[in-house]
Amino acid sequence: MSSDSVSAPAVGTALPCPPRLLTAIIVFAAIAPGILMTAPAVAAQLATQWQLGPAQIGHLFSTELGAMSLATLPAWWWIGRINWRRVATLSALVFIAGNLASALVQDFTLLLPLRFIASLAGGTLMILCITCAAGTANPSRVYAFWVLGQLVLGAVGLLVLPPLFAHFGLMAVYLILAAIMLCCLPLIPAFPNGFTAARTARSGPAASLARKLCAVLAVLTFYISLSAVWTFIGGIAAGAGLSPAHSGQVLAVATLLGIVGAGAAALIGARFGGGRLIVLGYALLLASVALLTGQPLLLRFALAALLFKFTWTFVLPFILARVAGLDNDGKLMNGINLVIGGGMAIGPTLAGSLIESSGGFNALLFGALGCALLSLLLISLASPRAPRRITGGER
Repeated sequence: MSSDSVSAPAVGTALPCPPRLLTAIIVFAAIAPGILMTAPAVAAQLATQWQLGPAQIGHLFSTELGAMSLATLPAWWWIGRINWRRVATLSALVFIAGNLASALVQDFTLLLPLRFIASLAGGTLMILCITCAAGTANPSRVYAFWVLGQLVLGAVGLLVLPPLFAHFGLMAVYLILAAIMLCCLPLIPAFPNGFTAARTARSGPAASLARKLCAVLAVLTFYISLSAVWTFIGGIAAGAGLSPAHSGQVLAVATLLGIVGAGAAALIGARFGGGRLIVLGYALLLASVALLTGQPLLLRFALAALLFKFTWTFVLPFILARVAGLDNDGKLMNGINLVIGGGMAIGPTLAGSLIESSGGFNALLFGALGCALLSLLLISLASPRAPRRITGGER
């Protein structure tokens, strides 16, 4: 077999996750959505430096998110045909070139296509990271680190970018992303040549199309629910009469709790049963959304926001690991990339319509509760059945 061919070990094996591969998954998955993770700081700089309006800024970030999601479409073709290391190398180089070019332009109409190209390359790297994590022996732990890397990079970026913008302008963020990606090129050989299916405890045929569909819809409704609530959580605080200073402090602490939630999931891994942790996570998520109803005072709002952010990042790795267990060719986890982007786009749109039609936030919150409950039902339907125990008389 040539070095450029795709290696696809048989279902039933699992890819070990040595530190180098884990580092590659964490780092590339954090860099790829770097602009989106630091969106508040970047948006503020676009408004002050380029004098862009809200519509133009929104269009730019929609372009970034859309390109990352659309990377799924070509991946359905190359994921089983082309050596993944070649794909990673090409994507990383395009990402670097796109960000360097973005740092040099001064025109919004030129920046848009450059951001689309760079984000398409970043989305391809994200697909590689998601799919590689699916093939490891402990995907829930790897996905927890996947989430943790993005949160940490976002928090650091929001802290260091404003002073850098004051001295170097908008080009700082694009140059930093290009430089980090350049430094990470030596990690590309850590990726496998192709897909390796995760080892499962059960034996038997591959998962049915119905179970895979339930898993995809579970992730979609989960992201619709959380993106709808998180987008307007500041408005919920304002509607309850809380000052921007108080709500801002609560949300800043909530972001740190999100890092703690992902870290807890990484420490736990699959040791205590993913099914029980998924049910617990959804229960806490539902409780946090319920606490936001009825114009909460500061204490209740703080409890709800902290619980919401912690639970969101805690339960997500176990949900993705459940979906990964159904994937026997890498294409299901590739589709999850599109589903995540779709859910993040649909949630705020539906939430805005509900707020405008009802004149308040309760309709949004009840809709989010319904989506979260539906997601729990769907992920339960996608769960593998327990293997039938063979007695001594059955051989």
